[in-house]
Amino acid sequence: MTTRIDTRFAELKKEGRAAFVTFVMCGDPDLATSLEIIKALPKAGADIIEIGMPFTDPMADGPAIQAAGLRALKAGATLKKTLQVVRDFRKEDNVTPVVLMGYYNPIYVYGVDKFLPDAKAAGVDGLIIVDLPPEEDTELCIPAMKAGLNFIRLATPTTDDKRLPAVLANTSGFVYYVSITGITGSASADTAQVSAAVARIKRHTQLPVCVGFGIRTPDAARGIAQAANGAVVGSALIDALRATLDSEDRATAKTVPAVADLAAALAQGVRGAKQAAE
Repeated sequence: MTTRIDTRFAELKKEGRAAFVTFVMCGDPDLATSLEIIKALPKAGADIIEIGMPFTDPMADGPAIQAAGLRALKAGATLKKTLQVVRDFRKEDNVTPVVLMGYYNPIYVYGVDKFLPDAKAAGVDGLIIVDLPPEEDTELCIPAMKAGLNFIRLATPTTDDKRLPAVLANTSGFVYYVSITGITGSASADTAQVSAAVARIKRHTQLPVCVGFGIRTPDAARGIAQAANGAVVGSALIDALRATLDSEDRATAKTVPAVADLAAALAQGVRGAKQAAE
């Protein structure tokens, strides 16, 4: 079965360039603004959109994404409303791949048997669930794959060659390589180390490898795009959003344009990697 993610990477391979992958938190700072931001991202150059599922107790998120999740929860975001945002996005865009990223608890509470068909029907293409290791694949990963959703796994600098085959066993769509040892937005990615890590992962899989955590500027995105199949940016976009909010964390007229403008600059950085190679 070919998914939107598979199709997008096949298109990018023909174009000879890496993917620009964006992460935003659903419902941050409110559901309506969040939807407008998600709609704006493909127009700004995003190839794949990761949408965060707000959760009170994240384990990999740095301060920016933690704060985004809390703003979203305060504004009334839920997993059910997150799926509605995806449905609303799909009314105008049936092409751009959408990946839900977060933690298992909200899905467990929603109910796996109900969540998977609802997510598929809403237009979700893949899942990144940070706290479910391969040893728990029967819980969600394998049912998700049977439902037609890609299950994208994280590999980190501490995932050695002995562990890597287990991590990759039921991974599909792409591999998400975490470029730093730590939480999101806590350090800058080292392009040379990322390049070596991506080469090592590619000895174990033919899947595309996208790199996230620690990418904040167009130059950094360009460097990662030269070393990997995709560059993922989240905290920088959320920081751009936060800088536009009023004193009560409400959106202003600057909010959507600020995120879209930074996304466009980062997308140009990713595309610049191909131009630099020519």
